[in-house]
Amino acid sequence: MPENSDIDTAEDERYMRLALEEARGAAALGEVPIGAIVVCDGEVVARGSNRREIDADPTAHAEMIAVREASSALGRWRLEGCTVYVTLEPCPMCAGALHAARVDRCVYGAVDPKAGALGTLYDIASDERLNHRYEVTAGVLADESAAMLREFFAILRARGRAPEPLEG
Repeated sequence: MPENSDIDTAEDERYMRLALEEARGAAALGEVPIGAIVVCDGEVVARGSNRREIDADPTAHAEMIAVREASSALGRWRLEGCTVYVTLEPCPMCAGALHAARVDRCVYGAVDPKAGALGTLYDIASDERLNHRYEVTAGVLADESAAMLREFFAILRARGRAPEPLEG
């Protein structure tokens, strides 16, 4: 989908900073630092961060958690009028969940060259074969998002082990 020129870049950055806070919280718990928030009518209605290790759940991605929380908070599965902010380009599962939830827009930080499904490997948001399309804005605070991921994985490699809570 074409990007909307009326979108407020400062507002996108403000909300992405909230998603980055969620990502920092995930890292502190030993999770891959990815955070997401859902905004509806100018209000943050949900937050999520990766919980795959903690929950032993392969679907516990930040976006999935935030979308579930938003649906619960709003009392509806259709998240029309909502924007999802996430620090890393969604994977196929998460991009599909955003499609299923009928979000209006997804704003993400860093590109995911290994699993990105909003333009990198796939383009689920714009696929005309699907019954819903949503707008995508890529690269908002991408450097900060990518740096957090690089630092997290550098620490893991240095420790030579799987994710666990990071010491302060």
